[in-house]
This record gives sequence, C-alpha cells and structure tokens, in this order.
Amino acid sequence: MKKILLLLAITGFFTVFSACKKQHAYSALIITGQNNHNWQASSKILKQLLDQTKLFSTDIIETPAQGGDMNLFKPDFQKYDVVVMDYTGDSWPENTKAEFLDFVRNGGGVVIYHAADNAFPEWKEYNEMIGLGGWGNRSEKDGPYIYMKNDSLITDTTKGPGGSHGNRHEFVVKIRNAEHPVTKGLPNRWLHAEDELYSELRGPAKNMEILATAFADTAQGGTGRDELVLFTVNYGKGRIFHTTIGHAGNGDKSFPALECLGFITTFQRGTEWAASGVVTQEIPQDFPNAASVVQLEDYLPLTMEQLMVKIENYDIAKSRKFFYDLQNRMRSSDGKPETLLSFEKQIVKSIKKNGVTNDAKKLLIRELSWMGSGYSIPVLKEIVNTVELKDEAQFALARLEPK
Repeated sequence: MKKILLLLAITGFFTVFSACKKQHAYSALIITGQNNHNWQASSKILKQLLDQTKLFSTDIIETPAQGGDMNLFKPDFQKYDVVVMDYTGDSWPENTKAEFLDFVRNGGGVVIYHAADNAFPEWKEYNEMIGLGGWGNRSEKDGPYIYMKNDSLITDTTKGPGGSHGNRHEFVVKIRNAEHPVTKGLPNRWLHAEDELYSELRGPAKNMEILATAFADTAQGGTGRDELVLFTVNYGKGRIFHTTIGHAGNGDKSFPALECLGFITTFQRGTEWAASGVVTQEIPQDFPNAASVVQLEDYLPLTMEQLMVKIENYDIAKSRKFFYDLQNRMRSSDGKPETLLSFEKQIVKSIKKNGVTNDAKKLLIRELSWMGSGYSIPVLKEIVNTVELKDEAQFALARLEPK
C-alpha cells in the first residue's frame, strides 16, 4: 500500500511539474536578420506582443547577414506551432526550404508580416503560401493583381510590376469577413495609425480568404482602389495569416503602425489562429473605431490612471486620441451603474485636480453631462462660477439635477 501511495505521489509530482513547465499554449519562432525595414526593432516588438498574451513562448532566430553563409541557417521548425516571417533577404538553402515546406504542409502555422511578402520572388511554393507579394521584380508572370472594387473581388491580369505604396498616412480598415475567428467581434471599420498601405500586390492567389481591405487614396499617392491588408491562405494542412500593415522604417524613432491597437490585436489574434485554427483572445475595450486611432505607448494598454494623466494635459491644439480612448472604454463597458460610476469618479477626480488644463476639463464635463449621476453635482456646482467652465458646467447640471 505504501508503494502504491508513493507511486501516486511521484506521478502527481511529475504531472504538476509538467503543467508548470508548459506555461504557454503555443511556441512561436520569429525569423529575421535581413530586411529592407528595421528588423532589429520590429522583431523584438513582435516578440513582446506575442509574449504578453501569455499564450506564446517566442524565440527569435536571425539568419546570417546579407551575403553571409546561408548554409548555416538551419532552424528546427518542428519545435514550433507557428513561424512569424519578418524577413526579406538572401535565399535559404534548399534543405531549409524543404523542411519549411514540410512544416507548413503538415499543419504548421505561418504569419507573413509586412515586408515578408517581398521575399523570395523566385520561390514558387513560398509565393503560393503567401498568396500575394510585391517588389523583387514581380510582374504578370507571377499572377494577377487582386483587389476589391464596389465590394467585388477583382482578379486583374493587366501587365505591370507588383508592389507599390503611397505616402505613409492614417487609413480606415474595412472588415470584409466578420465571421472569421481573427476578425469576429471587431468593428466593421477602424482607423489605423500612420503606415504604408501596400498596393498592387500580385501572385498565385490560391486558397485565399479576404479578411480586411483599405482604400488607397489617390491624394496620398495610392491606387484609388480597395487593397487587401489582412487575409489568410490554406497551404496543405497549414494556416497562413498575412498582414501587410505594421511598417517599421529604418531610422524611424517611433513606430506608430506597430503601436496601433488595431495592428496589435489583429497580429496577436492572427498568430493564434495560424497556430491553432481558433482564437480565444478578447477584443480590447478600447479597440479603435473609424474616427480615432488608438496607439499604445510601449505596446501595452494604458491603465485608467495613465490614460487620465494623458487627458489632463490636453489642449485644443492637440489630438483628442486619449479622450477618444476614454470614450471607447466607457461605451464598450458592460453598462452597469457601478461600472459607469467608477468612470465618473475618475473624471470628477481629474476635474478637481490642480494643474489640469481647462480644455481637458471642458471635455470631461461634457462627458459627465450624458453619463454622470448625482455624484458629479457637487463638483459641478463648485466650478459653475469659473468663467472658463461656466457654460459646460451649467449644461451638465441642467441635465443631471432632478427636475
């Protein structure tokens, strides 16, 4: 009996040990090392974005430098559930190509991130895997242009080079498939931060599913059509998530496209889908809408306290993005009185503070006029005699005071 109990105890120990050891659902590999973009920054940011979901254990592998001995590049793809491509550079050795194709055909996931669709123009299977690509002397020989016009998918066999983009600018992303696991629950339209909008991509376009597009405005040097920004490809048993957004330029001091919560959320969800075929992550409450960009400093969501500090420094010449973030959080909340009261208390606290700009207080008082309660009335009565805030305070009191 003692031997049986000891065996059970040992078995239980190893079960617990194994569970503790496997803390993440998926293992991810980011491949980088050569790129015409700032891969030194982007690869680390992508790793942070995956790791902070608590779903991924993420490794980064760098190829030899351009012109180096690529025969040294021999990653063990089979150790991973998903490979994230942040690479545009020298061709891989044939045996590495074969092992990568075997990984994908047998169910391994792949994420094609931004300029990774510039890579390997001569590698037939890679181009089938990514669906569409650009640059690298791609042309009509590589496949048609694919874009949308009047809500119809266009396959355009016109001759011409593959790959272009206009000026970097903010643009609205339009969801085309609201039922796919990656995009389910996202707003139909949301504003993406300043980025390159890839256009005139062309390729085999086999087994593709379009998730989202964006209009390439001619005023920004674009094509005047709806270009694909998010789509998937099935290749063998493998799932490929292709995102054309997320520019990180060489020499840039900041990366607004990577800070955009729209990019962050779709990248995280797309990688989970590529690894597993499902998405378990919730949509952030402050996900952007069509009117405002939401950017995360340090690629992490602001706490409520941090957000209010940003709002407190607002003046009329500045962007209202942090104020829009607050609005999104309130309007995406559960609507329960206690939840709204917690927001109201934060707003009142900021209104009462010294050093908060009058422009910020005006915006916050306007919010109280629609969502406030009796809790706000005392502070509004205190400031109604403040000349700069009188109109806003009177309006809010007229709506909140019992008739």
